[in-house]
Amino acid sequence: MAAPRDPRPLTGEPLALDLLNTRWNREGVTQDLLDGTEGLAVWLASNGLAGDHAADAEVLAHLREAREALGAAVHGTPAEAAPLVDAVLAHGRIRARLTADGPAEEPEFADPSWGPAWLAARNYLDLITRAPERIRTCAGGSCILHFFDTSRNGTRRWCSMAACGNRAKASRHYARSKEN
Repeated sequence: MAAPRDPRPLTGEPLALDLLNTRWNREGVTQDLLDGTEGLAVWLASNGLAGDHAADAEVLAHLREAREALGAAVHGTPAEAAPLVDAVLAHGRIRARLTADGPAEEPEFADPSWGPAWLAARNYLDLITRAPERIRTCAGGSCILHFFDTSRNGTRRWCSMAACGNRAKASRHYARSKEN
């Protein structure tokens, strides 16, 4: 049986931002993919985590906690967000190993139900190490989606040119035509 289709308007962002994007607006109403374990199963499958992590209430609770922590990190101050993100990161670590293929690092969790939440928080650390200024919230009026700007010149403004970008352009065009 195929997994249910992911209903979100923006997918494929780095794990931390994809977790934030489990909330989005549709026609002025906030939707929440993580409103139950069915949505959790969709999110896990969309991020290649379904085989390793159960879609149960415990994983869901930890993932929601991580989402709140990452939201505070993206929209708040580092002083406010650090303890929240650190609380999630306290549930896992990177284990360094030597394998037949050479050095390797793998995540390790005392409680596997923290795995997806920890991976998302760890991914956020990677993003802010790489390019914190490229973590963006869509400039579309009522849009609450997040993206990592991978454009060459770093000027991406919308989650999607086809959706929010097009609405903004149409709105500007309409405003100009009303002036004439």
